[in-house]
Amino acid sequence: MVDTTVAHVGKNLSDAMRILGDGQSRMQNVGEQGHMALLGHSLAAYVSVLDRERLRKLTTRILSDTTLWLCRLFRYENGSAYFHEDDREGLVNVCRLVINACYDDYASEGYAVLSSKQPVIYQSASSRPGLGQHLCNQLGLPLSSLCTVPCNTLFGSQHQMDIALLDKLIKEDVESGKFPLLLIANAGTHLAGHTDKLGRLRDLCDQYKMWLHVEGINLATLVLGEASSAVMAATRSDSMTLTPGPWLGLPAVTAVTLYRHEDPALSLAAGLTSSQPVEKLRALPLWLSLQYLGHSGIIQKIRHATMLVRRKKYITVEDELHSPVVLLKYSQEITAASSSGSVDAYCAGEKEVLDAINRWLGKQLAQMVPASGVDVVELEDEGTCVRFSPLLTAADLGTQPEDVDNLVKKLLELVPLMTSTMSSRQDFKEETHQRSPYLRYVEELSWPGLGAVRYEPQVEGIDDIRRTKEIKKINAELLKQLQELDTDIIFSTGPEFAKEEDCIFISMVADDIDVSELMETILTLGRDIEENGRLLENMTEVVRKGIREAELELLKANDEKLMEEGMLRQLPLVGSVLNWFSPVQTSIKGRTFSLAAGLCTKENITCTCLVGYVLFFPMHHDRIMLFSITGQKLFRRSGAGSDSLSESSSIGQAEGSTSIHSPSLSVPEVDSACQCIPEEIQDSSQQKQHGQVEDKAFLEERKLEGQEGQPS
Repeated sequence: MVDTTVAHVGKNLSDAMRILGDGQSRMQNVGEQGHMALLGHSLAAYVSVLDRERLRKLTTRILSDTTLWLCRLFRYENGSAYFHEDDREGLVNVCRLVINACYDDYASEGYAVLSSKQPVIYQSASSRPGLGQHLCNQLGLPLSSLCTVPCNTLFGSQHQMDIALLDKLIKEDVESGKFPLLLIANAGTHLAGHTDKLGRLRDLCDQYKMWLHVEGINLATLVLGEASSAVMAATRSDSMTLTPGPWLGLPAVTAVTLYRHEDPALSLAAGLTSSQPVEKLRALPLWLSLQYLGHSGIIQKIRHATMLVRRKKYITVEDELHSPVVLLKYSQEITAASSSGSVDAYCAGEKEVLDAINRWLGKQLAQMVPASGVDVVELEDEGTCVRFSPLLTAADLGTQPEDVDNLVKKLLELVPLMTSTMSSRQDFKEETHQRSPYLRYVEELSWPGLGAVRYEPQVEGIDDIRRTKEIKKINAELLKQLQELDTDIIFSTGPEFAKEEDCIFISMVADDIDVSELMETILTLGRDIEENGRLLENMTEVVRKGIREAELELLKANDEKLMEEGMLRQLPLVGSVLNWFSPVQTSIKGRTFSLAAGLCTKENITCTCLVGYVLFFPMHHDRIMLFSITGQKLFRRSGAGSDSLSESSSIGQAEGSTSIHSPSLSVPEVDSACQCIPEEIQDSSQQKQHGQVEDKAFLEERKLEGQEGQPS
């Protein structure tokens, strides 16, 4: 009957696979084994409607087959299996099992029997955060029942439990009347993949009659013939939790806790077994997936993930040569922190800066090689590291050896960039201080780049609110202009939760970047924006005043015209006749308006083309910025490479350079008979022409037009 039911389920499964294949383009690529796991959930609901007897036989076979396969795969003989959604639930029920076994009256007296001998649960300091607190909350135990054992500090790995200290802590608890209940050991910590000395921990647990529970991603290597002896010791534990879903690329499958205990009644009381057939259907998705993969398919997936780690032999995790987890961390010698600055000043926030750099590195690698599955982890001692753990990601992402090669290639490309940036941070700080008070260095240790700077306008007599608005406006415009420059450097507003606002954050820089020239450019642009903005703010009032003066001049001119020509000439018809018989000889008065000098009047002007008002904008002709031609990047040191030129040099340094002046309107040359240029502008123009460098190309063009010219 069971075979008939299984055959019927198989037929429905084939139909479901066909339907699922038609909609595969609209689903995430989870692989065929992933489809089997997903179908398992639907089939569990279908099977649950069978009659009670057929359901009992079918679920019993599914549960027993899955348990047998897992125990054989992971070399855990004579074990039972508990399938659970939360990967912590198995350990919680194991603790209930141990309490029921160690306290005879617990079933009838409850937690009252624990007061005589308080149970103690021991865990490593490298265990996943919150695990011990979750156990105490679920079991109703006080936090004093949780003992966190430090890792080795002098001898051995700094991520393995200190066994000598654990022995001492257990003796102290026994002497104080407490009861050592359970020890949680790691076969691959959740972050770094380190394995405790499980053999010695097993002996210590036997000595004090404690229950040993093991968990960790390294348990996946038990299916391989070449599993390390450190991990093989996990098969001697009393229980262990497996997470085959990420190891095999199976979505939405349960975690499994394998345990050894001879009393089925206590297992039932602890919740590790159930008499309800529907509860046993939790194993159905995993049962289908294991059948689909087969023994060889399961081993091949685990072996493939471990071989991805061993592909690059120069990457190791301390002494964990067989760990399937690789940690990468960029660090730099302190002596290389600055080419000219103080090392002590740099070291103050070195750790925080390096953490920011490594977070940036992990983000960049994840974007460049998404199939690698790298992520960023925070370790207590090492700080921020980049983690490559293919056992957790390779099956889902389909990571291949060429992805690992590409990951290493990108890593080697980013290392020089990080090194040059770290070496230039102190120089950037000192160059900023040299340009105070216009530029202010902003201390932002969490920024993975050269640093942050703010331009501060030198305006007196304004309140704090107006000054803040002025700083915001100028730095926003300065950032916009910097972003338009032809350079590899990225300028931005920085992280979302930066400590200070209205700053310009500078990204990573190459080793051929001239930091001094970069800061000089920022200073020059900022001063131009400030002074031009100040001129524009005053322009409204100046223009309004000039217009009032011009209106008065026009009224005065009309009165003079009336007195000179008489009333009869103002009449339309009579005036035309009089003007025809006796034309009026009058002089033309020209007027100029300068934003600097105001309204000026020049009489007896014979040049009719300039009659009226001409606006002159007196800007800064003495400030010249030279930018490289298109295709060449700015802020490069001279001699840094054949393809890079300095963006700030004299105009005549190299042919083909293009100069960009500060925004201005040049004063044109006019005929000697036309004297409409105010003397103030003529004098200032002649003074500013002195000492300026001639532009050869501009001169040649002017000569061809038959005119003499000077660069503005």
